[in-house]
Amino acid sequence: MIAIRDRLAGWLWPLAVANLVANIVIVLTGGAVRLTGSGLGCPVWPKCTDESYTPHGELGIHGAIEFGNRMLTFALVVVAVACFAAALAHRRAGGPARPLTLSTVVALGIPAQAVIGGITVRTDLNPWIVALHLLVSMAMIGLCVWLVHTQRPLTTGPASLLARRLAWAVFAAGWVVLYLGTVVTGSGPHAGDEDARRTGLDPQVFSHVHAISVYVLVAVTVGLVAVAIRTGNAGLRRAAVALLAVECAQGLVGFLQYFNDLPVGLVIVHMLGAALTSAALAWNVLAASD
Repeated sequence: MIAIRDRLAGWLWPLAVANLVANIVIVLTGGAVRLTGSGLGCPVWPKCTDESYTPHGELGIHGAIEFGNRMLTFALVVVAVACFAAALAHRRAGGPARPLTLSTVVALGIPAQAVIGGITVRTDLNPWIVALHLLVSMAMIGLCVWLVHTQRPLTTGPASLLARRLAWAVFAAGWVVLYLGTVVTGSGPHAGDEDARRTGLDPQVFSHVHAISVYVLVAVTVGLVAVAIRTGNAGLRRAAVALLAVECAQGLVGFLQYFNDLPVGLVIVHMLGAALTSAALAWNVLAASD
């Protein structure tokens, strides 16, 4: 039994990485549901229709897409449960408690997200609930990065007080950017269904507000890169440069989609960038920790 426990505990690192990847993928598949107008492809929840848990032919491709995204949640559950089991074995083998705590929170986040997803369907894709659904996914990605960090630490030595403060400033600015991004999306054309309502806010105005928040984030990130280089903290420098690269790529994609009337392909890439931004924000805070 001890040998089995130790072998399972040894799987914690790859399963933590798999958990991170799976949570990023589910963001993309959820985005595909919305961008194809399939948000109400299964018009009720938890069933797909009043009579069945699976879609029937009359629902067409939209029903298949929405149902497929729901089924992918079970793959996410499998990964999360396996990661939890490995963390539990790791803890019983004498490891620290944090991996078990993080894997538990991530695993519990999946049914919580399922409930939020159900509320979005039952409220006919209320844009504010849809935004919450995405932001919770972003938070789970950050927790997955933290879980990975517990197995392969991202730090290379203590960071200065200024670096730690800047890392938290970057984190806060980044989450403002992520939130405002959901506001822009909620006021734009990709509602997830032709009849779903929008926020009523001017998408052009909030696109500019969102862009301003991005400029602030980039400026603070450049400051963090400079401090990391000056203090010789290689781990923090890598994290900050990676975040800056993601921000620049996101800015380019954002401008391209704005001036090309939000083509679906670019919006999907932008959602991937948002997920990577969340991961990189968490990485920077962890790299700046003692």
